[in-house]
Amino acid sequence: MSDMDRSSSEDSVDSQDDVNENYKMVFSEDEEDLISRLYNLLGQRWALIAGRIPGRTAEEIEKYCSRRYSSEY
Repeated sequence: MSDMDRSSSEDSVDSQDDVNENYKMVFSEDEEDLISRLYNLLGQRWALIAGRIPGRTAEEIEKYCSRRYSSEY
């Protein structure tokens, strides 16, 4: 496989990962409310917050909070 072929296949994998990540970053209103309340109670303990939201990881919660409330956290 040439370098060009590898590059294009890697780019498509990267773009697919970006799409999957953006899809996961969509939080429902209920999730947003719960994250906010848990953050007020627990602080930046992302794993504990994520443990209360099925299907979410600590990394997703942290990224969401840092993007949504960058000046607050």
